[in-house]
Amino acid sequence: MSSQSIDLTEWKQITVHILEFEQAGLVTRTFRRLDPQRQQAVLSAILDEAVEKGPAAINIKQVAERAEVAIGSLYQYFGSREGLLNFAIELCVSYMTDLFETYHPLLVELPLEEGLTVYLSTGVEWSQTQTGMIQFITRAAYHGTPELADRVVKPIATAMRTIIHDMLVKAIERGEVRSDIDLEATTRAVNTALIAVGDSQLLSYLNNYFQVTDKKVSAERVTQALVSMILQGIGTTGRAAA
Repeated sequence: MSSQSIDLTEWKQITVHILEFEQAGLVTRTFRRLDPQRQQAVLSAILDEAVEKGPAAINIKQVAERAEVAIGSLYQYFGSREGLLNFAIELCVSYMTDLFETYHPLLVELPLEEGLTVYLSTGVEWSQTQTGMIQFITRAAYHGTPELADRVVKPIATAMRTIIHDMLVKAIERGEVRSDIDLEATTRAVNTALIAVGDSQLLSYLNNYFQVTDKKVSAERVTQALVSMILQGIGTTGRAAA
């Protein structure tokens, strides 16, 4: 599936992140003081390039062409190619974690059966449009160096686990889930199962191992079965809602 251009107009936290990045030495004051339209053009170019190739493999020339700026300007903004790559990694992590925070309120208010289904199916569908970025993140998760584990994997994984935790808390409050469950352990078990099913749809080698889907069994059937199994195990009715 082809990638899609990222629209930054709805990313309200980006201004705060730019200041944080400047303080961390990832971007220069020159970039922060750019005209907002020029700044957004550069940010969009970096993210679009990262979507296609992954943030550690972006092409500076292509970023410059996408943003319609001189290559020399990018060096003024980020100092070096390595600086731009480090900025791209942190930008992608912030983009992903902020995205989870954006959908967090909606997901926790949905009935658990619907919420888990939407979380998994919509997450996979969205990820399939972010090819390079998702491949980079999953490589970092399954094959990455300790540095990428700390910088990339942990923040994103923590955001994912937090959503599942809060969905379960709300489900307990609504009486959908038993109050006597081990919340922390159940959160991790449910989160792990969802990741295994979701990532298997994005990474063929995982699907070869986990055997999640094939021509006879669709992703929708597996998602429905997983959600039903979760509700059977922790739900107050002892079975998934009809």
